[in-house]
Amino acid sequence: SKMLVLPVLLVLLGPAGCPKTEPLSGSGQEPLFRGADRYDFAVVIPAGAMECFWQFAHQSGSFFFSYEVQRATGIGNSRNILATATDPNGVQLGASQHVRGQINFLTRETGFYQLCLNNHENHFGFVQVYLNFGVYYEGFDMEKEEPEKKKELNNTLEAIKLSIHKLELHIFHMWRFYNFARMRKAADSFLLESNYNYVNWWSVAQSCVIVLSGVLQLYFLKRLFNGHTSSGQKC
Repeated sequence: SKMLVLPVLLVLLGPAGCPKTEPLSGSGQEPLFRGADRYDFAVVIPAGAMECFWQFAHQSGSFFFSYEVQRATGIGNSRNILATATDPNGVQLGASQHVRGQINFLTRETGFYQLCLNNHENHFGFVQVYLNFGVYYEGFDMEKEEPEKKKELNNTLEAIKLSIHKLELHIFHMWRFYNFARMRKAADSFLLESNYNYVNWWSVAQSCVIVLSGVLQLYFLKRLFNGHTSSGQKC
């Protein structure tokens, strides 16, 4: 539940009134509201509506944004959705219009990055979308690679710190792949449930048609024989 607090606040307040997760300058008077660097949750987008989220990122970070439409309702049942990402200046950094997609980029400046989901193709029903987005920092400077190697050889504590940092990055990427699997699992589960209900209803409808056709055939055959019997008696 803690992971949902910041995105909900950002959606309600927008970029102008939302609390800053980090100060953009040293003269800021607003109190700090520190949020997490990554989030994963599902959101329901009404028909023809658009939902946006803002994620703070420092310069020289790696921003990742992935999504998958788990289910869609309404006429047409389109599962495609338009996802866009823009930088703090409003410049679009990427777009994707599919059932699932990824938008990855480097953060070249510090500020709030906007992520939007537009359900413009589905005019008569909502879509449920699973989101996984955030930012991570490698923590290695190519120009300082050689000094860091020397420290790793000469300083045991520094070597342990670097090893722990590398391990954290590996665990983080494992968490991302795990979330991809969660996305596909939920989407496949909803699709399986939909197909199961479709097969059940179609089977019931076909059974009713077969029974009805049999009853109608018996009814018309009975009328036919009754007609022949009455005509024979008259003769």
